[in-house]
Amino acid sequence: MAVSVKQFKTESDSWWCPGCGDFAVLASMQKALADLGLEPHNVALVAGIGCSGKIGNYVNSYNFHVTHGRALPAAMGVKLANRNLTVLAAGGDGDGYGIGVGHLTHAIRRNINVTYVVMDNQVYGLTKGQNSPTSDLGFQTKVSLKSIEKPARPALSALSLGATFVAQGFSSDVKQLTRLIKEGVQHQGFSLINVFSPCVTYNAINTYDWFREQLANLDDLDEESGRDVTDKGAAMNMLREYDGWVRGLIYRDPDSVPYEERIVGYSDESLSQADLSLSDELWSKIVSEQQ
Repeated sequence: MAVSVKQFKTESDSWWCPGCGDFAVLASMQKALADLGLEPHNVALVAGIGCSGKIGNYVNSYNFHVTHGRALPAAMGVKLANRNLTVLAAGGDGDGYGIGVGHLTHAIRRNINVTYVVMDNQVYGLTKGQNSPTSDLGFQTKVSLKSIEKPARPALSALSLGATFVAQGFSSDVKQLTRLIKEGVQHQGFSLINVFSPCVTYNAINTYDWFREQLANLDDLDEESGRDVTDKGAAMNMLREYDGWVRGLIYRDPDSVPYEERIVGYSDESLSQADLSLSDELWSKIVSEQQ
């Protein structure tokens, strides 16, 4: 029986502001999971702190709401404990690229099979509008001074760290974003999907129209455009040329092998079902391969 989007909806009332880009991210995620034919009980979503972190309340699946910046270590733990679950992590630019950036670095390095969806609105929305790691130089709100720091460019940083799947979407394009999330989930390894998701309440600068203008140069990088999405060097050069303002599938490593596939003796079963005892033979094999 086909899986419907309705199966991934909850009865919780949203408290996002009307017009928030996160609504579209939620719709894209729900549709992507349904299109992939996944059952809600086979999906786990770990969400961080902030407005975007509330997305877990609205997706009918296993949901773990963690502290600021800790979505990825929790998501990686879930995946390693039960490799049969489809695991996603979600959060905002402050959560993922600020306090959680250290965890992002190691998630990329390890290449665990987790899909990370980051809602990037270039501001801390939940705490009323402070500068975030992706705020532009000179960015200012009523509660913060002008930013004197250069903004983070998540896609470029992820590629430089060795990410095997990098994409960027825009919340106003649900069709493309749905496709990117699907491809991220299907990818064998860690997937970063940065989503430009405007804050309509505390960011009057980076509006929908502002993002559209920034993304006007290259707004369709999917394989249909003829790009070789497996060419990492070309992807890096493109991101540098446009200062990160592109959307679509930026890079995918076709030879990616997820972390859990490289663990000697790692069981196909979840920890609740697996025999965790190590034989002398297996222990000797683990030690020898690590020397």
